[in-house]
Amino acid sequence: MTAEQRRNLHAFGDYVRKTLDPTFILSYMAPWFRDDEVQHIQAEKNNKGPTEAASLFLQFLLELQEEGWFRGFLDALNQAGYCGLCEAIESWDFQKIEKLEEYRSLLRRLQPEFKTTINPKDILPEIAECLISQECEEILQICSSKGLMAGAEKMVECLLRSDKENWPKTLKLALEKEESRFSELWMVDKGAEDVKMKDLEDDEMKTCDVQIFYKEEPENQNLSQNSCSSSEAPHTYSPLKPRNYQLELALPAQNGKNTIICAPTGCGKTFVSLLICEHHLKKFPQGRKGKVVFFAIQLPVYEQQKSVFSKHFERLGYKVAGISGATSDTVCVEQIVENNDIIILTPQILVNCLTNGTIPSLSVFTLMIFDECHNTSKQHPYNVIMFNYLDRKLGGSSDSLPQVIGLTASVGVGDAKNKAEATEYICKLCASLDTSVIATVRDNLEELEEVVYKPQKFFRKVELRTTDRFKCIISQLMMEIESLAKSIFEELGTVTLGGLFQIQNSNFGTQKYEQWIVKVQKECAVFQMPDKDKESRICKALFSYMSHLRIYNDALIINEHARMKDALDYLKDFFRNIRAAGFDEIEQDLTQRFEEKLQELESISIDPSNENPKLRDLCFILQEEYHLNPETRTILFVKTRALVDALKKWIKENPKLSFLKPSILTGRGKTNQNIGMTLPAQKCVLDTFRTDKDNKILITTSVADEGIDIAQCNLVILYEYVGNVIKMIQTRGRGRARGSKCFLLTANADLIDKEKMNMYKEEMMNGAILILQTWDEAVFKEKIHQIQIREKIIRDNQGKPEPVPDKKTKKLLCKKCKAFACYTADIRMVENCHFTVVGDAFRERFVSKLHPKPKSFGNIEKRAKIYCARPDCSHDWGIYVRYKAFEMPFIKIESFVVEDIATGVQTVHAKWKDFNFEKLSFDAAEMAGGAQDLGLQGMGNLE
Repeated sequence: MTAEQRRNLHAFGDYVRKTLDPTFILSYMAPWFRDDEVQHIQAEKNNKGPTEAASLFLQFLLELQEEGWFRGFLDALNQAGYCGLCEAIESWDFQKIEKLEEYRSLLRRLQPEFKTTINPKDILPEIAECLISQECEEILQICSSKGLMAGAEKMVECLLRSDKENWPKTLKLALEKEESRFSELWMVDKGAEDVKMKDLEDDEMKTCDVQIFYKEEPENQNLSQNSCSSSEAPHTYSPLKPRNYQLELALPAQNGKNTIICAPTGCGKTFVSLLICEHHLKKFPQGRKGKVVFFAIQLPVYEQQKSVFSKHFERLGYKVAGISGATSDTVCVEQIVENNDIIILTPQILVNCLTNGTIPSLSVFTLMIFDECHNTSKQHPYNVIMFNYLDRKLGGSSDSLPQVIGLTASVGVGDAKNKAEATEYICKLCASLDTSVIATVRDNLEELEEVVYKPQKFFRKVELRTTDRFKCIISQLMMEIESLAKSIFEELGTVTLGGLFQIQNSNFGTQKYEQWIVKVQKECAVFQMPDKDKESRICKALFSYMSHLRIYNDALIINEHARMKDALDYLKDFFRNIRAAGFDEIEQDLTQRFEEKLQELESISIDPSNENPKLRDLCFILQEEYHLNPETRTILFVKTRALVDALKKWIKENPKLSFLKPSILTGRGKTNQNIGMTLPAQKCVLDTFRTDKDNKILITTSVADEGIDIAQCNLVILYEYVGNVIKMIQTRGRGRARGSKCFLLTANADLIDKEKMNMYKEEMMNGAILILQTWDEAVFKEKIHQIQIREKIIRDNQGKPEPVPDKKTKKLLCKKCKAFACYTADIRMVENCHFTVVGDAFRERFVSKLHPKPKSFGNIEKRAKIYCARPDCSHDWGIYVRYKAFEMPFIKIESFVVEDIATGVQTVHAKWKDFNFEKLSFDAAEMAGGAQDLGLQGMGNLE
């Protein structure tokens, strides 16, 4: 231990205090610490927390005089799992830990929302690598003893002390995997919408589209004539016999025409696609082969279709493979496409491959099948794929283009007001998919109607409570919280976030109010002040207020549609978790306000005069239908998961309905206090509902949006649940049994009008399709062609103009020490997203260390990290890779300052796309001779 090392450790002590829990390394430091010192440190943690304990530990550490203690300290850090802190102390470079401060600040201000939204048990396995093993154990122990909120609070505490540089992104991926709404607030990279990797150094980022698209569920064995239920399915696959209407639907496609197949939910469109696919592959002469790609939007649909296609085609000797977002990182897409006859894909995979050149052209396929093709609009991945297709078609490309098939239960009509507008809307969809045939069942309609029954539709207008004291009390509490939040802005004396109070009290208990809460939370997440402590305090307070407003808003929605008791139970669960987690002054105040009203709320909730009239009507419908037919099978659609739970409790506790033995089905995402169901749990519920005759009712949210197959029902109840015409057709399709009924139960006359409008639009859609089917095919094709030309002109003109490249040569300086690195004239772009530097001189300006996580991706093998060569700097500049036959550095623009040579003005850029300079593409000729030696010699610098 040198005097300089001791001075440095003292100077950088704050990093140690903010990161280290010394009790985790005391056992490794036994040779240097006395027992009384160990006990003193442990007591300090128990009484004052890990930061104070770390201060005491550091004090004892710096007083040590024995030989070897500094190396022993570093070894202890490594063994305990503090690799980031150990690396920083070894190099005396705390840049990586310092960069985490902005994420710690964000997490501190989001803490109130985190602990009320997250189930720590679910995301812990995904982020365990970012924590110390003892911390994981402590989190689980607290979850068991004090509840999930307390566990989430402990998880935040541990993340705030994590020294792992990837913990913000790992947390983001874990939240996205669990489909947590908190993911929207955890904005670790504002460029996440870009499907290109900003740099191979970062893990590949997941992307999501903010548009809402409707999905149709996969169909059970596709209703061929010898189809059977899952419980009766044979162990060996046997060829299925198609029905006549399925052959009719398949015929235009089998004749080689681009076709949209529009047929009802439950008729077996997937089986039709099998017929088309088999015919297509068999038609090629010897020596030529077809290649089919089938697109499925949602993962459950992808998994089911992959299974269906594999079982059908393995007996015929065709190879089937699948790639989804969950597997794309671990497979070579190019090889899978090349080596298989049928590829099942989630569409974003192909979008990414076309963008980065992994798949050079759509001409590698001979047939493309789009499941739920009505989504081919705007910037949906389906439409992005078809943009590529149409650009080649309209550009006169000599490449052959694949045949296109679309599958849907409803093409929709958009905002059309009449049949002419509906016809135009459908023509636009056909143009997007380059189809000139819409296949519907016409010749075999009677057979179709024997398989798929259209339920009778009934509308039931119900009344609201005449008085609602519960709503009055909760609304008053919400107004008080809004006033508390408003006082913060008066304290700030600023108009920033001034739109906070544009929502009026009449909006309490609505989806609109919840959207406003989310908006405020997002604005708070990026709110900045010069005084960072004040900024943190204000943002944390606002998040606490917004979290409580959201819970109260949920409770009002439950109260409106279910029992007051259920709404109150929802609130009591929330505050019970708050208390178990330990709360600050703001939460103590908010909890006290609720508890002051609790006795009155309890009294109101058990008063029989406050019964919800909606539940009375729902009870009447269920009793009547089960009296008429005791074998009735019911699916009850509601808007939120909280309502799913509330209505299940109501049915089980209602002596008139308890015989229904309700089961519930919710989506896989997570919101507020409601935990999503895993895919296996969903399948278990559906199998039970399909086979257990005692289980007579399934209460569910919009699971059709997640592509889940549901058994036949003869009673569908839409409880304040209405979508557009596509959604109406899909939900109605749940009532597949003969003599089925569909009830819309609502207190809102506008919803009834909307559903009637959907029925009118369905008639309008069917009429428009019939008109198009009478058109001469040449006329239809010309109409489609004109729309395609018009849309391409619009698309080309809407693209943002590329900035004129700045051809002036500029300098790149190390961001940390301002040492010269290179000129922009020496920078070359590799595969449109990575940047290297050519020329012999650059190798003298960096040093390399073997990469701790070497990784290959496509043509690139990540081998080393590169750092500024100045010994007193060692700033991270990027990575060293093997690209094809060459070895070269890839630099990160965020590691440098850009200096204009003429003016001396310096700028910084977070991403290469933000840096406007003349981006020259990599040329292998420049790497010949000495340039190639540069790379090999650079690797000689590895330590």
